[in-house]
Amino acid sequence: MVLPLVDEHKPKCYLCHEGFEDIEKLREHQNTKHSDFFESNEKQTTREPAPGDVTVF
Repeated sequence: MVLPLVDEHKPKCYLCHEGFEDIEKLREHQNTKHSDFFESNEKQTTREPAPGDVTVF
C-alpha cells in the first residue's frame, strides 16, 4: 500500500498528529490542547554532561 504525500509540507503536532496550515496555528494548538505536557516537561532546561561523557578539545 502506498500512501499519498498530500500535505507533507504542513506542520504537524507530534503529540496528536494533527496537521495545521502554518506554524502559528500549531503553536496555538499546542499551547491550548497540550499545555499540561509542555508545563510538566519545562523543568528539563538544565543540561550537563552525563557520567562517563568524554570531552574532546
